Amino acid sequence: MPQNAKINALSEPLVSEIGSDSSSLRALRETRGYSLEELSLTCGLAVGEIEDIENGRAADPAKLRRIAAALRLPQDALIAFAAPTPAAQGRPLA
Repeated sequence: MPQNAKINALSEPLVSEIGSDSSSLRALRETRGYSLEELSLTCGLAVGEIEDIENGRAADPAKLRRIAAALRLPQDALIAFAAPTPAAQGRPLA
């Protein structure tokens, strides 16, 4: 676990400041000091799974909860804003 992740839990104002889309997961991860590989080891997901979530291609709630726990966020903190959009899923916007 990165040193700064051990020291401070991520505050709610910081979560709000970073934003509310799937690319924000990357910002949260980087703010916490995690590389993709470190987060992968910490939460037990493959690097590719995390990349998919960060790029808006996948948003399995169970995976999001595992990432949130690794980043020391509330369990459902990522669920609301990391869900893929229709465009991210390859579907045209209506």
